[in-house]
Amino acid sequence: MWFLGRKGASGFSASSTAEDVTNGIDGTGLTTIVTGASSGIGYETARVLALHGVHIVMAVRNTDSGKKVKQTILDEIPTAKVDVMELDLSSLASVKSFAANFISSGLPLNILINNAGVMAPPFTLSKDNIELQFATNHLGHFLLTQLLLETMKNTSHEQKREGRIVNVSSEGHKFAYKGIYYDQLNDESSYNALYAYGQSKLANILHAKELTKHLKENGVNITANALHPGSIATNLLRYHNIIDGVVDWVGKYFLKSIPQGAATTCYMALHPQVNGVSGEYFMDSNIAQPNSYAKDAKSAKELWDISLNMVAQ
Repeated sequence: MWFLGRKGASGFSASSTAEDVTNGIDGTGLTTIVTGASSGIGYETARVLALHGVHIVMAVRNTDSGKKVKQTILDEIPTAKVDVMELDLSSLASVKSFAANFISSGLPLNILINNAGVMAPPFTLSKDNIELQFATNHLGHFLLTQLLLETMKNTSHEQKREGRIVNVSSEGHKFAYKGIYYDQLNDESSYNALYAYGQSKLANILHAKELTKHLKENGVNITANALHPGSIATNLLRYHNIIDGVVDWVGKYFLKSIPQGAATTCYMALHPQVNGVSGEYFMDSNIAQPNSYAKDAKSAKELWDISLNMVAQ
């Protein structure tokens, strides 16, 4: 059981659940894409937002699993609006296909939740020959955001509502103790899985920071923020059987539950306290401070430019 319950300025704490932080908020008329919505905090995010009337688009790699999760949500919330669409974030072609299909659907887009991720797998290259964690956790989401940004702008303008982009990062960004060094990621001989994971999570924060700069320069009513959901026992640990076993044994005493882990995402997606807030890093449903590398504007610009070049292939 999570035992740290001291409330922050928002009135919420590490022990708050996704339902706690969205209590009384009406999301009717909003549409959100949640990547990785078929399990873990992605599923709980989709479920809780659906409880509040938000139209959920589950962007998942395995659509069979996604359809089962959709039915689970509908069994609990018969009036829920839930769609399932295929998205493999490790493939730039899949990201482009998903975005094209979503745009052709004619649906609005108020909230984009870049949630899906992998953690510390053995050295693997994506279909585009990019280190898997950087490809999945950052680059796929970067391209997805770029491709859907015009839809979000149009939705915000037509509905006169603020759009929100939420990047799920983690405290793992602190593993990237040297900042962003791309040339090391694709070198198997010097590959460190946790370091590469930290690079991808640092990229999530820097992406939100630089995106905020572009949005403000263009006078767009869309915010972009990153968050750490907390330490949670999810299938992100599937590549580490020993760690996973220890987590199962002691996790209930020291880790957040999945409903608590999804709280900050749901808070940032729906809560009016976040109106106008952009380029920040959140933890426990409160603004927090990432490490110094995540605050570096030069690194954010460098990452943006390199990412644009990589997705242009």
